[in-house]
Amino acid sequence: MDKRLAQIKADYQQNGYVSGIRIIDEEQAAHHRQVLESAEQKIGPIHYKPKIHTLMSSPYELVTMPSVLDIVEQFIGPDILLYNVTYIIKEPGTNSHVSWHQDLTYWGLSHDDQVSMWLALSPATEESGCMRMVPGSHRHKALPHKITNDADNVLFQGQTVEGVSDEGSVLCPLKPGEASFHHGWTLHNSAPNTSNDRRIGLNVQYIAPHVKQLKQATDSAILVRGVDDYYYYDKDTPASSDLDVDALAKQQELEAHYKSIAATS
Repeated sequence: MDKRLAQIKADYQQNGYVSGIRIIDEEQAAHHRQVLESAEQKIGPIHYKPKIHTLMSSPYELVTMPSVLDIVEQFIGPDILLYNVTYIIKEPGTNSHVSWHQDLTYWGLSHDDQVSMWLALSPATEESGCMRMVPGSHRHKALPHKITNDADNVLFQGQTVEGVSDEGSVLCPLKPGEASFHHGWTLHNSAPNTSNDRRIGLNVQYIAPHVKQLKQATDSAILVRGVDDYYYYDKDTPASSDLDVDALAKQQELEAHYKSIAATS
């Protein structure tokens, strides 16, 4: 293993996240942002739409880059399923925020061999509401979450771990083209975007093939590296072109199923 990957793995195991990892250059990030914003002009808001890689080729290209999968392999092993891809967008000057939470509390997965990547397509700064992580919190496993009714909370059910202080947490600013990776038990949140630009991130979940969906009988994913000897998941179809009518209908079906899983206790 090269020294860079070894250090990324060690930092991740220690803190439950790594941040500031250069994935693409800023010019490439600007291109992928333009692709997103062009798609928005055609079909409307794309913020928080699950399985967007089945509708657009740009996100699928980014999340399956060998350099990205080399990093993911350090965390969950050589066999990798792509579980979900979604854009998370905070518009400037809005109250949209993300409360303190742990991802794995609502996905219904049997094991925690999972990692999320958050790839910045615009500056993610303290002003624009970048993520804040609690180092080492992944070791606590599941914490109690409260479902809240907060229209400004980006999370689907506003799920919140109460009583978490910013003291001891670490801001994770990202330049366009940089990414963070975090464990599903790592506590994280983000504040509103008070900047003059959109805060655009591509949020991605990878899981190992032995990780099973427990909430419902069916779920879907794509094998992007290695082998899958378990066959727990229906196969998502990656976009071969952008905004195909049939793919849009399928994405809407997948979105409904994804939300039904998240809503099931």
